[in-house]
Amino acid sequence: MSDPGPLWRDPHPLVLASASATRKALLASAGLSCIARPAAIDERAVEAQARAEGANPAQLALHLAQAKARAASEALADRDPQAIVIGADQTLALGETILHKPADMQALHEQIAQLSGRSHRLHAGVSLWRGGEALASFVDSATLTMRALTHEQIATYCALAGEDALTSVGGYKLEGAGIHLFTQVDGAHSTILGLPLMPLLAALRDQGCLAL
Repeated sequence: MSDPGPLWRDPHPLVLASASATRKALLASAGLSCIARPAAIDERAVEAQARAEGANPAQLALHLAQAKARAASEALADRDPQAIVIGADQTLALGETILHKPADMQALHEQIAQLSGRSHRLHAGVSLWRGGEALASFVDSATLTMRALTHEQIATYCALAGEDALTSVGGYKLEGAGIHLFTQVDGAHSTILGLPLMPLLAALRDQGCLAL
């Protein structure tokens, strides 16, 4: 397993239960390298169960993060059971409606049209696990207000953003063409990207994992 970097004090590695390049890059920006071990879970099944139990969008993000962290931590039981595992997930709530990653370019166009001229909430859930047990869990949220866009403007955006936009729950990336869509953004940039860094680093410090 790789070296998490000079800031990492724990003798066991830092594992990200995700294949997200964005989340891995956010950790790297904070001086922490990690091992990516995507969790093998059925996200839609976890979501359906959580919704049946009355979970709101923020609670749903936390349910998904916990499920990912638990699965990845249990999968490491024979290799390094004491590794620190980060599970993270994000939900987008437009009023009472939860939106998912667009399936294709037509769905992207339709989703941006649905968000156009309205505010929505992004909820980023994070859960830390070690040895198959939860250490800490939290949710951080952001509110984004999209411009009222014409059909032509949406088409221009979709062509510019391309299929890369399909990897984002909102169908946009603020670090790219998506920044043109918004009039106001309230919340931490790392939360919008799906991994709230400040509360995550605080949780790692509480566990004695960081030198700074």
